[in-house]
Order: sequence, then structure tokens, then C-alpha cells
Amino acid sequence: MLDKKTRYLQVALNNTLDEAREIISLLPQSPRIIIEAGTPLIKRYGLEAIRQLNSFWSYQLSSHNLEPYIVADVKTMDRGQTEVLLAKDAGASAVVALGSAPIETINIFIKTCHENNLDSMVDMMNIDQPVKTLRNLRKLPDVVILHRGVDEEMFNKDKPIPYIQINKIRASYNTLIAMAGGDTIREVQRAIFNDANIVVVWKEFYKSTENTAKLAEEFLRAIK
Repeated sequence: MLDKKTRYLQVALNNTLDEAREIISLLPQSPRIIIEAGTPLIKRYGLEAIRQLNSFWSYQLSSHNLEPYIVADVKTMDRGQTEVLLAKDAGASAVVALGSAPIETINIFIKTCHENNLDSMVDMMNIDQPVKTLRNLRKLPDVVILHRGVDEEMFNKDKPIPYIQINKIRASYNTLIAMAGGDTIREVQRAIFNDANIVVVWKEFYKSTENTAKLAEEFLRAIK
């Protein structure tokens, strides 16, 4: 489970399992790094993507006796219970549902996560007022993800990263908040300045380079 007093870097892996293995091998052995099985990775390899990332990250952390934390970004829209149990069996620590899913789906999704000791994450991409969605739920998710989508960023340059929603949620609810959609050091720093608990990055970790390890260290320093 995540600690509300800790700032986390969530590295979303979206390319291939070979690239994922190489990138993970270069990451610092830090309990503040979360590994995400991104949606494209899961669609390419199925649940095996989650299993393999769990194995790769477990091996990388083994010398420090740290437990791997793997987010399964399955973007659940229906069958909330079923998708949580599938992700659990594959070794996930947390599962992602979409805030645009039916309320019934989000409720059973959160309930099933809680019953199985997984963190529930609800992605508010394309939700104008996340607080309204939270207000209708029986139980809060462990993490609310505020998210500017990749296509939004690419095709609508005026679409802002929703930093403004952090304080709106904080005013009413005590839950962890993740910020996705900004991949530069400056955007990551802004997310932390605005009181995000988790910053999600992927662009710099799509392919491994000679700078991968250094970049991860820089991001970790930026979110302290």
C-alpha cells in the first residue's frame, strides 16, 4: 500500500517487454518508484505484461529487500470485479478504472480492490469536474488520477494539465492524487508544487537510452 507522506515517481512502460526489461534494469532501487504496466503494453501482451514487470522489478529490488509495486492500467469501463481479480492474479499491486465508467462499475471496482488488498486508482481523464464523480461513489478510491491524455496534448495544444483540480479535491477528500500528462522536469515539479502525491511519466521511458538511469534520478530528486 502507498504512504500518503511519500512522493512517488510512476514510470509507465508502454513499448515492448524487451524495452521494459532494459529500462527497469537501469532504474534506481528506490521504494519511491512505481512501475506501471501501461495500457498499450497490456493490450500487446495481455496479463503476461503484468507478470513480467513484476518479475523484472522484483529482481531489480531484490538486493535491497524491497517489494515491487506494479500498477495495471487496464482502464476498466465494465466488469469491475472481474478485471481487478485478473490483475491481482497477474501480480498487480494496484489497478486503474476510468472515472467515466458507470458508477456501479467504479463502486464494485473499488470494493473488490479493497477486499483483495490492492490499491484502487480512478483515472479522471476527460472528466471536467472529478469532485462530482467522487461525490457519487460509495467509497473513495485510494488514488485519484488527474490526466491530460496523449492525444489531447498532441492535437490540442491549449489543453492544460489539470493541476487546478488538485486543490478542489483536497478541499473535500483525503485521498492520494496522481498527476499524468506532463513529462518534463518542470511539469513534474509543478505537479509536486501543487501537492500531487504521485507523478506519472512515460515519454522519457519509452525506450532505454544511455541517460535513462540519470533521468530517473533527476525525476526522483524533483519530487522530494
